[in-house]
Amino acid sequence: MHFGNQIAQFLLSGLSTGAIYSLIGVGFAIIHNATGIINFAQGEFVMLGGMFTVFFITVMKLPLLVSVILAIAASTLAGVAFERLAIRPMKNASPISLVIITIGGSILIRGIAMLVWGKDTHAVQTFSGNDPIQLGEATILPQHLWIFAVTAVVIVCSKLYFNYTISGKAMRACAYNSRAAGLVGIDVRRMVLFSFAISAAMGSMAGIIIAPLTMTSYDVGIMLGLKGFCAAIIGGMSSGLGTVFGGVILGVLESLGAGIFSSGYKDAIAFIILLVILFIRPQGLFSKGSTERV
Repeated sequence: MHFGNQIAQFLLSGLSTGAIYSLIGVGFAIIHNATGIINFAQGEFVMLGGMFTVFFITVMKLPLLVSVILAIAASTLAGVAFERLAIRPMKNASPISLVIITIGGSILIRGIAMLVWGKDTHAVQTFSGNDPIQLGEATILPQHLWIFAVTAVVIVCSKLYFNYTISGKAMRACAYNSRAAGLVGIDVRRMVLFSFAISAAMGSMAGIIIAPLTMTSYDVGIMLGLKGFCAAIIGGMSSGLGTVFGGVILGVLESLGAGIFSSGYKDAIAFIILLVILFIRPQGLFSKGSTERV
């Protein structure tokens, strides 16, 4: 029975971590679908969400809710600035050049964050206390419930946005065929800017809701970004449920592996899963095979 309790606990913590990976992964997928590039600076927006929250709470002495809203706004502005300054000037560059630019942007953002905030690890207060909640055989912290709730709301809102709003449909049209979208009057450059703004906001939310559990520092974005990328790959780079399932699968397997074997293998598990999927099914587990039209 004791082993059963442990498994239940690992599953719960894995679901919580998987929800974070899903949020980050959807951010990757949105930019990839709108522009065809992989934005490896996505993890830095996760870091900025947490660090801006710390800044507004500790330096500006603002309440938690106000700090969170301002942190999301500041991170979104950083995403918009990144697109305007780094991506847009390179309009005729090859996708691989743009990927290299995003890696360079990631290093630059991380360096600026280190200069501004230092190398210290910062704690963020939990949103609603630290008293654990008993769920069957396992316990869960209130912050985990916030993670589940925020992830669910963001995923549902993004689904509604892409399916039922004019700008969401325009973004999907750009993803399908940007030239045709431009010919029917869609401002493709604005849609690309929107995609960076939305994914930066999503990434910052992930960084904010996980910061009370894992703490935050200038370099947390590297590993979280890579895990989010793994989730997006597993989900076939879909900005919908595929990436959500990808994140959850990754989080649960990572948690079980770390709990049953050793926490030293935690990060390796994500990359082993990624390599296996790239070998067996490069288009992702949840994507329908696409056919090239001639």
